[in-house]
Amino acid sequence: MTVTGDISEDDPARAAEISRAMEAEILPDVAARYQVEYRLAGLNEQEDAFMADARLGLMATLLGIYIVLSLVFASWTRPMVVMAIIPFGLVGTIWGHAQWDVPLSMFTVVGLLGMTGIIINDSIVLVTSIDEHAQSRGLIPAIIEGTADRLRAVLLTTLTTVLGLAPLLFERSTQAQFLKPTVITLVYGLGFGMVLVLLVVPALLAIGRDLGRPVTALRRGLRGRRAGLQGVLGGGLAMVLGWFGATMGWVLVTGDLPGPLAGMVPLPPMGAALALFLTGSAFGLLLVYLVTALRRPRSA
Repeated sequence: MTVTGDISEDDPARAAEISRAMEAEILPDVAARYQVEYRLAGLNEQEDAFMADARLGLMATLLGIYIVLSLVFASWTRPMVVMAIIPFGLVGTIWGHAQWDVPLSMFTVVGLLGMTGIIINDSIVLVTSIDEHAQSRGLIPAIIEGTADRLRAVLLTTLTTVLGLAPLLFERSTQAQFLKPTVITLVYGLGFGMVLVLLVVPALLAIGRDLGRPVTALRRGLRGRRAGLQGVLGGGLAMVLGWFGATMGWVLVTGDLPGPLAGMVPLPPMGAALALFLTGSAFGLLLVYLVTALRRPRSA
């Protein structure tokens, strides 16, 4: 049996609320009461397919950006500092949609994909400047001078894009309404990220230096007679990364946990994946600690 309906898109917020009520309340209640199965088709099905493709596209975009930045900076950690600003752009996007009372839609996702590649421009400029100053002085003075030196460049790089898109926010035509979620995503995401990149990126560089000191000390301690412990720590790291791929990575790509893990935790897929990852990682780190503790007397 096929039941069709047409929701007017003149009021996007009302259409989104009706769709949410259908999926979360009405259809599950009908299925439980009359023992039937249901499947949403039409535009709803197309939207679900688009979101699945967009999820894969976002993962591929982030991976591509990371690989390119790793080659440019010749470092595995510098790209993480540069890309750390991306989630803050998402915060600005959500706040912008709330201010304009526009629901999140497929066009928002399109804007997010574009914003991901644009918002890191300021981070790249800032990190490059700080690294250049750090070659002749300490990191903290380099952070201060590099941030002050590139303040104008960061502001101009973002403001030219934001001010160029701003007129579309006030366009009243029907054609422009379809682009409004994308414009809001770019304007508010880039604007919010412009402010935070001047605070977050320098802070992360300083934190990275502080975290690098114990790592360097650990490497020195594992050299020589304790070189055998490096294999144990490397195996523990590989185990944690593999477990991340089997839990949270799998959910990010497919939207659900793999068969053997599904149903182990009574939570939504992402929450269950996070719980399983944290539990498994804690167990793995405990195992690594026990192995290193047992090997220590032998290598002394």
